[in-house]
Amino acid sequence: MAAWSPAAAGPLLRGTRRLPLLHWAQRTFASQTEGELKVTQILKEKFPRATAIKVTDISGGCGAMYEIKIESEEFKEKRTVQQHQMVNQALKEEIKGMHGLRIFTSVPKH
Repeated sequence: MAAWSPAAAGPLLRGTRRLPLLHWAQRTFASQTEGELKVTQILKEKFPRATAIKVTDISGGCGAMYEIKIESEEFKEKRTVQQHQMVNQALKEEIKGMHGLRIFTSVPKH
């Protein structure tokens, strides 16, 4: 069996998108990206009654794909597809520059 060496382990020490481990760790523990902040701010403005908004850039930091989790009373008595349409409408301009969007919506439980 060959001895372990950092050079041999290099491919194993990378994130799922082939980013250096250090970059992955910085991204994991860093504050939100500029794109995440922008999308979050728009959602806060469009859904003022939201009790939770979480926006995550799942494209590795380039802003091409986001995952959005939003909990708001405004979704009450609306079907999931209607809730998602509301989010899509709120982000209409930003979506033009994205490749994909994952949306998770919910109504607060009282």
